[in-house]
Amino acid sequence: MVSVEHYLILSGILFAIGVIGVLTRRNAIIVFMCIELMLNAVNLSFVAFARHFNDMSGHIFVFMIMTVAAAEAAVGLAIILAIFRNRETVDVDEINIMKW
Repeated sequence: MVSVEHYLILSGILFAIGVIGVLTRRNAIIVFMCIELMLNAVNLSFVAFARHFNDMSGHIFVFMIMTVAAAEAAVGLAIILAIFRNRETVDVDEINIMKW
């Protein structure tokens, strides 16, 4: 049987991969995907705790996080697309909004 510790270890590994991706990558789309990976790692831990304690509040939090993540994905990709149209790059180092 898989215990809650296994889920938390997997969640921690996924979150660490997301943090490493955010800190090391320079492509805005990859950074955006790593942020989504971190949100999903948190969702996994919420579901694991909800199942462990037989409580539905963890599932409610996951539903709210998924709703916010969907809105964030739509707005974030629209911003990345607008920056790409103006600057013709999605490299984080080359994008400086405050300096023209």
